[in-house]
Amino acid sequence: MEKPSYYDAVYDVVRLIPRGRISTYGRIADFLALGSSRMVGWALNQVHGSLEDVPAHRVVNRNGELSGRNHFRPPSKMQEMLEKEGIKVENDKVSDFNSLVWHPREIRQV
Repeated sequence: MEKPSYYDAVYDVVRLIPRGRISTYGRIADFLALGSSRMVGWALNQVHGSLEDVPAHRVVNRNGELSGRNHFRPPSKMQEMLEKEGIKVENDKVSDFNSLVWHPREIRQV
């Protein structure tokens, strides 16, 4: 059996982010112990328009900023998608970030 690529591993973790929650590039990179937050961003930049089941809009930077918004068409789509899930965004930043952030290690506690 072929081992999944790094991108596939990123997509698998991002698919686990619960609706109405967000995670960060760094938390995903730390969980995978392969590469950096920048590599997670590169993987998610490849998603747009091709993998609709990967909720890339739920991944923000370590400060809760919508740093990937420019990869959405239009750029406001990332915020719109988050707001549809009940996540409040102000000035391109997730409000109440600390209470909404999800770490992939939470899946091991189930």
